[in-house]
Amino acid sequence: MNNSLWDKICLALLIIGGLNWGLVGIFEFDLVAWLFGGAASILSRAVYILVAVSAVWCTTLLFRLGDHEHDGNVRTIG
Repeated sequence: MNNSLWDKICLALLIIGGLNWGLVGIFEFDLVAWLFGGAASILSRAVYILVAVSAVWCTTLLFRLGDHEHDGNVRTIG
């Protein structure tokens, strides 16, 4: 699997995580916990871990995009 696909998957997971945190902050409703049987369930914890790993990956994406700006080549995600 190439980096571009990983980038898209990780960005999608971060969007899901961000929307979930928005729901928690605004409505005190954890959609992931509701879907998977509580915040302590194995499936919910797996989703939380995947979102955290995606955040680490997207941190590297930020620096990789910055490197392409210095050499004159602009890389788009897509």
